[in-house]
Amino acid sequence: MVSQNNNKFQLKRIKLILLFTFTCIVFTSCPDQKNTRNIFNPEEYKQWKAKRITYLKSHEGWLNLAGLFWLEEGENTIGSSPDNTIQFPEDAPAFTGIFILTDSIVFFEANPDITIFNKGKRVEKIQMEPDVTMHPTILSYDSLEWFIIKRGEQYGIRLRDFNRKEINKLDSIPCFPPDPKWKVKATLIIPSKKVSLMLPDVLGQATEQKVPGILEFSLKGISYQLYPLGTPNDLWVIFSDETSGDQSYGGGRFLEIAPPDKKGNYFLDFNKAYNPPCAFTEFATCPLPPKENILEIGVMAGEKGIPHEWH
Repeated sequence: MVSQNNNKFQLKRIKLILLFTFTCIVFTSCPDQKNTRNIFNPEEYKQWKAKRITYLKSHEGWLNLAGLFWLEEGENTIGSSPDNTIQFPEDAPAFTGIFILTDSIVFFEANPDITIFNKGKRVEKIQMEPDVTMHPTILSYDSLEWFIIKRGEQYGIRLRDFNRKEINKLDSIPCFPPDPKWKVKATLIIPSKKVSLMLPDVLGQATEQKVPGILEFSLKGISYQLYPLGTPNDLWVIFSDETSGDQSYGGGRFLEIAPPDKKGNYFLDFNKAYNPPCAFTEFATCPLPPKENILEIGVMAGEKGIPHEWH
């Protein structure tokens, strides 16, 4: 009899455990399902800083940029000799080849005496797809690599040098001390009508960009707005604040924003505000903060400016 009662008790206990487990799966209020999106994680921040350095030094990073040369309509000779239309660094052959720009189409003809590669194959003549196609034609010679970028109606050569000394020159990026108070909750307001903004860049151009919504948040008890780019699940912001040009980079900073939680809340971690490429190289074509994203507060968080003498 005691054994039967004990079995019934154990069965009831198992049912209660299963019920509790099921409840935790369905509802997010259980201890192990607590929403931690709004909590600043020092270890995650440390990893983020390390990844920034790794990226900047990588093949696709910004520290290896060695030149930006705008093409003229017609023939543009390139090489290390000053006799060329465009002068490459001394590591390049004296005459590397010719870029031909005609009616927004760019071709490259290689010097037959040297070997230039595209995807591991030797190039003689090739049409160059620019970066705006997301699949640019990339050419290489020894430590050099170059491709075409398109900015407005301009076409230019972006040159990388994987032996560039700046790659090993950067060991860290100065940052404001990390502070949990700079991770703030925000709401994405979807306007009834489509919203766009004019996004300027360092070339003096401006392009119209659609905005997926308006981020509203509070700092020190005051409400602010930022106009993000991207999609509701992949937002990023270009902003400036009262530290810009003083403690932080004068051309503003970028901030990537994680997708919203189940309640639709976003969390802006200004500790991860980072410098645009132009802070590290003179050969980038960075967008600048639109007038809508100039904050009238000093955001004492994220990356600081890089000394001008660094690059």
